[in-house]
Amino acid sequence: MDQQLLGTGFVNKAAIIGLNGGIWAQSAGFALSAEEAASIANQANGLPGTVLGEGATPVVIGGSKFMVLRADDNVFYVRQGADGACVAKTNQCVLLGMYGDGMQPGNCNVTVEKLADYLKENNY
Repeated sequence: MDQQLLGTGFVNKAAIIGLNGGIWAQSAGFALSAEEAASIANQANGLPGTVLGEGATPVVIGGSKFMVLRADDNVFYVRQGADGACVAKTNQCVLLGMYGDGMQPGNCNVTVEKLADYLKENNY
């Protein structure tokens, strides 16, 4: 995770969450709670309806509520001010990559989605 996500310079915080909501790994200093991880896993398992439209649950990361920009069957994008995230689902886990002030959202998205594609190709 450190090399493939944080090491690129396009992601400043990251987490890998099992589809059951357990936190498998997270970057140092990332304040993602167990409740937030479980909620993100549930949202990823029911995309896009769990984050878009009536009855969608709010996306909360590190105690902050994020606005959903876009979602499809395997990925969704959120933002709050200068901070945002790409959340991508694979066969066994959910990748969460965040960006902050001065970082390009598109670079973060591409980085997270490429790793998700690699994991899916390898049945992970």
